[in-house]
Amino acid sequence: MKLLAVRRLFRIQRVVIRYRLDDLLFALPLPWFLLAVRYVLPWRWFPRKPLELSRGARLRLALQDLGPIFIKFGQILSTRRDLLPEDIADELMLLQDRVPPFDSQQSMTLIEEQLGKKISEVFSRFDVDPLASASVAQVHAAQLKTGEEVVVKVIRPGLKPIIGQDLAWLFILARAAERFSADARLLHPVDVVADYEKTIYD
Repeated sequence: MKLLAVRRLFRIQRVVIRYRLDDLLFALPLPWFLLAVRYVLPWRWFPRKPLELSRGARLRLALQDLGPIFIKFGQILSTRRDLLPEDIADELMLLQDRVPPFDSQQSMTLIEEQLGKKISEVFSRFDVDPLASASVAQVHAAQLKTGEEVVVKVIRPGLKPIIGQDLAWLFILARAAERFSADARLLHPVDVVADYEKTIYD
């Protein structure tokens, strides 16, 4: 479990570096001792080409790269225009409909494992192509043997082990933001993550 947490941390760090999210962080009115940290970060010792992307686009792409839990968090944040600058909220709105589906064969295998039966034994019709795909799950339209039209929701494979890890990192970031930034405290980031935790487990 600890190895998984460490790997996840390095993954987050790589994404932060790739999309220059540290530049966004150090643009905030942070205490001098935190601003001084920028001079000891190894990747900032070398010249970096400027990214031709807005800050909102960089944040959106970073959340997409970090996977379903962060995508879902971005989706929820996008609805809180009272908390976010307009340009960032507009970019995060794009997360609502840009989540690619996972392999349909894998989806069908998961359904059969959960039901303990073959798809053909339960459904008279099952649409292999997903009806919709979201950050945590995707859905398939189907018809039961009794003739009822249904929608089958399948949780993305391999998601459960990283939910707790990602939430833990989000809480760490939120608490740090509240501790060191007066502007961040106005946004109540810990409360936002706590609400998100309830949503994701529901």
